[in-house]
Amino acid sequence: MYPLIEIKTIPIEIQMKVTPSRLEYASGTTQLEISRDQGGLSIRSQPIKVNIDTFECRNSINPTTPSLIRQQAQAGIQAAYKATATMAREGRMMMEARIDQNIIPQLAKEQNIGQPANVNIEFLPNVGPDISWDGGNINIQYEMDKLNFDWRMEKMSFTFIPGDIEFVVTQRPDVIIKYVGEPLYVPPSSAPDQSSMDVNV
Repeated sequence: MYPLIEIKTIPIEIQMKVTPSRLEYASGTTQLEISRDQGGLSIRSQPIKVNIDTFECRNSINPTTPSLIRQQAQAGIQAAYKATATMAREGRMMMEARIDQNIIPQLAKEQNIGQPANVNIEFLPNVGPDISWDGGNINIQYEMDKLNFDWRMEKMSFTFIPGDIEFVVTQRPDVIIKYVGEPLYVPPSSAPDQSSMDVNV
């Protein structure tokens, strides 16, 4: 026995179309301003500096009052040391003298002849000037020109277009029922290959 009915189902078909959202920009008026900052070249030089201190040089020719007092005091100290040494040496010679020696003429001879003559000749100035210097330098600065760009945009407009989802039914659902058996005749068929069948009415 085989089935007499064939049932076929057709599913639904849906097509989905998606349109994404977008933002549209309408161009406006644009202004550009360009300004220039001018640079330049800067050179600064400092020449060498010579320092000459002539105080001691002038003081050796025409001493100031404090310097003169200091020089005279130093000369007095040296003279006192020299006189003390001379008196000590002559006193010792006189203490150790014998009767047969004539000490006084000998001392007078040493004082007058033994010492070189001092004629007070001196080269002036006897102190040179104090000379020093500071090294010079040079400073060079160069700055390039600068360009400034100022963009100004006016009447800017944006339009937002929302997204869209569209559903399209391309095929509807359906059920197909098909009879696949042999035909039934009422009354029975007279065909020889058909078997008779009892039909109770």
